[in-house]
Amino acid sequence: MRVRVRLFARYREALGRERLEVDLPEGGTVEAAWSAIADRHPELAPYRPFTLFAVGQDYVSPDHRLRPDDELFLFPPVSGGGAGADIYRVVTEPLSPDAIAAEVDDPGAGGIVIFSGVVRNETGGRPVKFLEYEAHAPMAEVKMREIGEAVRVRWPGVRRVAMLHRIGRLEIGEASVLIAVAAAHRGDAFEACRYAIDTLKRIVPVWKKEHFEDGEVWVGLQGG
Repeated sequence: MRVRVRLFARYREALGRERLEVDLPEGGTVEAAWSAIADRHPELAPYRPFTLFAVGQDYVSPDHRLRPDDELFLFPPVSGGGAGADIYRVVTEPLSPDAIAAEVDDPGAGGIVIFSGVVRNETGGRPVKFLEYEAHAPMAEVKMREIGEAVRVRWPGVRRVAMLHRIGRLEIGEASVLIAVAAAHRGDAFEACRYAIDTLKRIVPVWKKEHFEDGEVWVGLQGG
């Protein structure tokens, strides 16, 4: 079946066009449409964690099934400023520091600090093959938002906050969590980012399984 796609804002500018079409199997999902678009236009791929989808006048989830001749809208985060513009997501896609920096960019910010937690190749001297992350995603996103709201109370100069946690299998060197804070002053950005990651590791329901040559072990919440 053929689905029409309409692009807005930076997506339209990146592709140099406002509309395109994709062919999907009957009953194909929004996520399948996104994958088809990103395969053809990989410059959009880093923005998947931030993308909002709509059909008609309603937002839809990535697992929404499309019908022939549907028009799918791809939205970057909507403008509006304040806490409503912040981003808190659990995702399965690779994380991009450049993309998250672009999402928190603000003309009133004098500094943007990004924390990237990456998969290391050993734990306690024991070689790690890869990690698996699992989360209670809805609760994790609520807790990340609570952290962001606390950040704004403690550091009023903070302009934007974004927190992303990836789940699934991660290889050595891949980012498992990204936190970005834009603030009027760099000191606030550094302190708020440190507070955010330290609090995330204590209260956000995410668990990791470490895989070794000779076994595996679950570590929760987050661990070190």
